[in-house]
Amino acid sequence: MSKDRAKLDQAARAAWLSWVGGLTQDEIAARMGISRQTAQRLTAQAMAAGIVKVRIEHPLAEALELAAELQNRFGLRYAEVTPADAGAAGVAMQVAELLESQLCRAEPVVVALGTGRTLRASVAQMESIDCPQHCIVSLTGNIAPDGSTSYYNVLFSLSEKVTAHCYPLMLPVIAATPEECDALRRQPGNARVLDMAANADIAIIGIGDLGPNAPLQADGFLTRKEIEALNARGAVAEVIGIAFDAEGRFLSRDGRVASADLPDTDRALVVAAAHGPTKRAGALGALRGGFVNGLICDEGTARWLLDQPLTGEKT
Repeated sequence: MSKDRAKLDQAARAAWLSWVGGLTQDEIAARMGISRQTAQRLTAQAMAAGIVKVRIEHPLAEALELAAELQNRFGLRYAEVTPADAGAAGVAMQVAELLESQLCRAEPVVVALGTGRTLRASVAQMESIDCPQHCIVSLTGNIAPDGSTSYYNVLFSLSEKVTAHCYPLMLPVIAATPEECDALRRQPGNARVLDMAANADIAIIGIGDLGPNAPLQADGFLTRKEIEALNARGAVAEVIGIAFDAEGRFLSRDGRVASADLPDTDRALVVAAAHGPTKRAGALGALRGGFVNGLICDEGTARWLLDQPLTGEKT
């Protein structure tokens, strides 16, 4: 997605919030994580671009309506839906906008990050931000099976763009044995980061599918046999290395997953990012389980989710 397209998308979002959502300029600014002056400029830009007529003539208008429906149906604090033609880059860009809005806040916040391809792509789209008042922590280990830095961990990439204090977890994503995992988690430095992550103000995570092309298998953390064993127990997806079923019930960590606990959604904003058909069952399970209260997804996924039962039936 080009920068010009991204700016027009922002203008359309501000226009929809103003003329359809009925929000004031101050409310638009708070919702989008921008200044009041920027909100005014974006709504004016939408008018000048011919987006605002009798209705908002832009694909984002329908996406915003879908986001509102997702919020209402699943009781979410936050939802964003990207237009169908934006592709995976659209979801990544929306994650980048959320991260930037949080890191531009004046009051200190602790941001916890998962890992994965979508989050890594989002960091690549971010601008540099001077934000030493904030802390960013890893929810997952940063070490690949061969001992190298995990390629899809996003903290190290993000630390090159922001001045926030960054705290990696010096752990493997999945340890070789439960004993190794326990020993590493109890090390003072790791124990401190695990506590910070579990008590973060906002967490952003990717959803990993557990199908034939499961990221945990592709990246060498689990074997195909181990993935199939999880499937046999009802697993449909994983977040931060922990598998869960269609109702959002976490399966046993088996003592080897070295990730932090997710922050409590009664207190923190926990946002999952999902794009494409392979992530839909996982997104639904996460919503049903209630361990996320925010979602960024593509239009196709949003429509599919809205067609599913809230709980208790097979999908």
